[in-house]
Amino acid sequence: GWLNRFRRLARDYERLPETLAGLHFVVFAMLMLVHAVPIIQSA
Repeated sequence: GWLNRFRRLARDYERLPETLAGLHFVVFAMLMLVHAVPIIQSA
């Protein structure tokens, strides 16, 4: 489901697999930060 928010990752447009893996890492980090901010602010 989270890949649908980032349409570029829904299809394999990248030439190098390392690029796709890097984009997955960036998107996953963004999603984790979005969920971590409320926890950090409430502490």
